[in-house]
Amino acid sequence: MIGLGYVGLPLALAFAQAGSAVVGLDADSRRAEAVNSGTSHVEDVPSSDLAEAIAAGLLRATTNYDELSGVDAIVICVPTPLTDNRQPDLGPMIDAATSLSRVLRQGQLVVLESTTYPGTTRERLVPLLEESGLAAGRDFHVAFSPERVDPGRSDFTLRNTVKVVGGITEDCAGEARALYERVCDEVLVVSAPEAAELSKLLENIFRSVNIALVNELAVLCDRMQIDIWEVIDAAATKPFGFMRFDPGPGMGGHCLPVDPFYLSWKAREYDFYTEFIELAGKINQSMPYFCVDKIERTLNTHGKPVHGSRIVLLGISYKPGVADTRQSPALKILKLLGERGADLAYHDPHVPSLSEADLQSTPLDEALEQADLVVIVTAHREVDYRRVVAGSGLVLDFRGVTREFDSANLVRL
Repeated sequence: MIGLGYVGLPLALAFAQAGSAVVGLDADSRRAEAVNSGTSHVEDVPSSDLAEAIAAGLLRATTNYDELSGVDAIVICVPTPLTDNRQPDLGPMIDAATSLSRVLRQGQLVVLESTTYPGTTRERLVPLLEESGLAAGRDFHVAFSPERVDPGRSDFTLRNTVKVVGGITEDCAGEARALYERVCDEVLVVSAPEAAELSKLLENIFRSVNIALVNELAVLCDRMQIDIWEVIDAAATKPFGFMRFDPGPGMGGHCLPVDPFYLSWKAREYDFYTEFIELAGKINQSMPYFCVDKIERTLNTHGKPVHGSRIVLLGISYKPGVADTRQSPALKILKLLGERGADLAYHDPHVPSLSEADLQSTPLDEALEQADLVVIVTAHREVDYRRVVAGSGLVLDFRGVTREFDSANLVRL
């Protein structure tokens, strides 16, 4: 397993628990050492389970690619971020493939799980691996299988979520299927890696577009003084032709804010412009600015400026139940409020400190007592929001978790 992050570590543990001997490779020596000591950095991987797999000799971590020469299958789970100008950054994948090519041997299976644009496996990964002198599809097997991890979720897991695989040959696809059948109840083989690559992008673009739609409606409802949550609740009673999506302060995480731009970039190679997809991204990226404007208006209604006001954000991670702050809209909101002179604090049971803002999570009671305005940005289930409303002078809810409350000090998106 190359990459022991939010995708690689749970997958490594799943294979180990299924009885496979797993070598986890990570470029970060500190992460490798932590894994070997049985300490997990991923919420979905309990340290106790990790330590048990380590003690049983079924899982170990390393930084040395030489240790991969003796394995049967290699799964690449490295980050695929965007550059500052929103172009795909395949640097981590290229580094991994280049290093792997030096130890690759005949008969091995290589699967790419990192989310990317259609054609990456065939056009970028295979040539790098073939620098080994071996031929893909003849001497070794290559496939793509998109990760479908939803951090913090327990109802749909690796085991009961259909696993999609696409190989560069039928034999490659068959080897990939056999691998994942060890840890997945159902494996779907598609015709080629390109279909598997695009299926992952479609999944996330679908969410991005629909979130953008309800976010745009939320802004409109704010101007029209219509309760967006009431509208969505009413629409969701329709048993066909409608799927519920809720508005919020924007999108975060390692997938939704990034993946649509992979397809947009690739589409331009074919003189095709994905205007609908890019518009959705633009709307979602604009939501933190709308939220700051709403904060300013809420404070102004109560005779207070942003400058000098104590504003407490509840929830800093990008979604409930996790500590991941990557691309979190809360970070953008913090930055914008800081530029306007706000006195900032936050409370998040999953994020004890925030180095980029030089802040520590403030205990909830202390945060509520000192706040001019409490802003619910990420609705962690551990927080008692009735207590938040009762103990605060002014509350602004961007997540709709206070819909059942009726209080004069409460404002909602």
